Amino acid sequence: MILFACIHNSGRSVAARILTEHYAEGSVEARSAGSAPSGTINPLISEVLAERGLRTEAEIPTALDDAAVGEADVVVTMGCGETCPFLPGKRYEDWQVEDPAGQDLKTARRVVHDIDRRVQALLANLASGQ
Repeated sequence: MILFACIHNSGRSVAARILTEHYAEGSVEARSAGSAPSGTINPLISEVLAERGLRTEAEIPTALDDAAVGEADVVVTMGCGETCPFLPGKRYEDWQVEDPAGQDLKTARRVVHDIDRRVQALLANLASGQ
């Protein structure tokens, strides 16, 4: 299982989770969480994902905790900094992805494109055993 973590669990980590499940087609489970979850999903991220035929209506920002990290094989952090739990034996990646909060649609598209590229590379690495 891959856990994607960011601060609010409303943009970056949600996009990464949805894109992962889209590309993995059931072969990989993905979850997302945030160190300080917001109440709603970023509407611009929802719009950009909808442009790709992907839906966010079922997404609910979730708190990041040790249990979520404990269940994960891979933990991808995106800006949650020192508040992200660290457990030995997990594969960690830190993606420096721009925060789309408060940005415009063009920025949100760029962020989702960046995450899309990274998700595809991660899935390819996992499939090859790396």
